[in-house]
Amino acid sequence: MAKAAPARTGKRPPRVKLGGTVLAIIRLENGKQVRSRLHQLSTSGGVLQLENPLDEKIKVEVIFHVGSSTVRSQAVTLFPMWATKGCLQPFGFCDLPEKDRLSLQADLQQFLDQASSSSTSSSSAQPRHQPFDTI
Repeated sequence: MAKAAPARTGKRPPRVKLGGTVLAIIRLENGKQVRSRLHQLSTSGGVLQLENPLDEKIKVEVIFHVGSSTVRSQAVTLFPMWATKGCLQPFGFCDLPEKDRLSLQADLQQFLDQASSSSTSSSSAQPRHQPFDTI
């Protein structure tokens, strides 16, 4: 009889939609580099915009700069999803150091606060474009 997976404890980290505004480099195990853009990001991983999908469950190195954080961490790819232009490739961090995770968390929180304050402070009837959306 199969055992049930243990229940997750704690909250899921907040995610920030970046919509491709942040460039990222993916370094494969064979040393090849793939340029991409970050579509979505959290302290546990994110979603990349790629022209061609990567295989599922391969180890890669993800390198990008967001806010005041430069992240260079090992990650594992998840199952890709086709999009209108290329694909969306989810990934999860494998060994993001605590110092980097806290720095990234602070930068992502600034994006969330910025989006929140922009939506609550707009008093005009016209909709405003939000540079960063929360999910």
